[in-house]
Amino acid sequence: MELKLQAAHLDQLDLIMKWRMIVLREVFAPLDPNDEPMLIEQNRKYYQKHLADGSHLCFFLVDVSTTPSTIVGCGGICLWQEMPSPDNHTGQCAYLMNIYVMPSVRHHDAATYMVEQFIDLCKKHKISKIYLETSDAGRALYEKCGFTQLEDYMIYSGTNS
Repeated sequence: MELKLQAAHLDQLDLIMKWRMIVLREVFAPLDPNDEPMLIEQNRKYYQKHLADGSHLCFFLVDVSTTPSTIVGCGGICLWQEMPSPDNHTGQCAYLMNIYVMPSVRHHDAATYMVEQFIDLCKKHKISKIYLETSDAGRALYEKCGFTQLEDYMIYSGTNS
């Protein structure tokens, strides 16, 4: 297997959406079939806006050793600007998301390759504050790539006491 990261573009929106739904169906299994039309519509709108303005970068992980080349995974980088601070002088941030590889290529360093490529891309853009969410299954991979657990973050649950 010979892997390459290939940027995805807005003219590939149908293919991007196909892979996004694969990710959602696996991560949030089972998806409520009644939610799928809304999820497809909202994700399509998201990509149309953010791929066009450059605030989201989308990639396919491609095995170029096959003929034709085969997409074996996908991932994205959401970019944003926060206020500059002592730990982030530029204020530029990246959030790695949708990191997914097909079950047939898991445990062959495909996801590691993709994450390392994303980190290198962020560094080239002078982005040193890089976030992601992980499952227990992915934690060791991300730790191997240099990520550490955050302890000072909270998320609003939508309930008040």
